[in-house]
Amino acid sequence: MRNRNTPSSWQDESAYWRNTFSSRPYTVDAPDYSLWEPAYRYGYESANRDGERTWQDSEPELSRGWNSYPHRGSFSWDQVKHAVRDAWDRVTGHHPVGTR
Repeated sequence: MRNRNTPSSWQDESAYWRNTFSSRPYTVDAPDYSLWEPAYRYGYESANRDGERTWQDSEPELSRGWNSYPHRGSFSWDQVKHAVRDAWDRVTGHHPVGTR
């Protein structure tokens, strides 16, 4: 989890997720980081923009926005929402990854 007073870069976050994504249960059927990177990036960018809001308040908007996200890849919202949430939680510190 990052310190909200010391923002991390996307490169730092990407390195974190590249090293840890395979431990997440939703990646079992797609064990290639490049498939998940867009979801983590979307969560990272969204949390940096709207992280003062709760996930519950933000999720409907994030769901709608996923289809127009330029880096989204081929996964649907239902396939990526847990990865997006993991990145959101890591950035905001609301629920550190792995504690839900």
